Amino acid sequence: MREKTLESNTVFEGRILSVDVLKVALPDGRTSTREIVRHGPAVAVIARRPDKQFIFIRQFRKAMERTCFEVMAGNCDPGEDPEVAAIRELKEETGYAALSIHPLGSIYPSVGYCTERIDIFYAEVGNEPGETDFDHDEEIETVLLTEKQVKAMIQQGDIQDAKTLAAWCLYKSS
Repeated sequence: MREKTLESNTVFEGRILSVDVLKVALPDGRTSTREIVRHGPAVAVIARRPDKQFIFIRQFRKAMERTCFEVMAGNCDPGEDPEVAAIRELKEETGYAALSIHPLGSIYPSVGYCTERIDIFYAEVGNEPGETDFDHDEEIETVLLTEKQVKAMIQQGDIQDAKTLAAWCLYKSS
């Protein structure tokens, strides 16, 4: 059930992703086209304070044309260990330092056309954040939510981000 790549052309190269168009041979001999978004490894972090409140962020997402509730996340720097990236992203986006961090699993957000893999972590943090260090083009608001509030927001459709839903599911099943 494998497809053989016959041709590959990079049609776009951006700052965080590239797009390849592939001509593939199907197992039955026919050919087809595949469009692949090439994206490096990423991490996501679900974090909880000692008072049992979970840390989420609110951030405007241009692709959706709306503000979204999400767990903290970001790309790994070249050669960076995912756990190190998770600790860095948590601190940069919220100011909270991880007191402990544990891997929960990995997801592939959209296996039909994207190579991105997101390693998901659970972090325990202190009650008080330090300084944030957003990327130059980020505007992020930290939001504290109880478990009950998170569940209600998921049920009401206020949290729809796939990595956030996966992080919550992995956290609840760990």
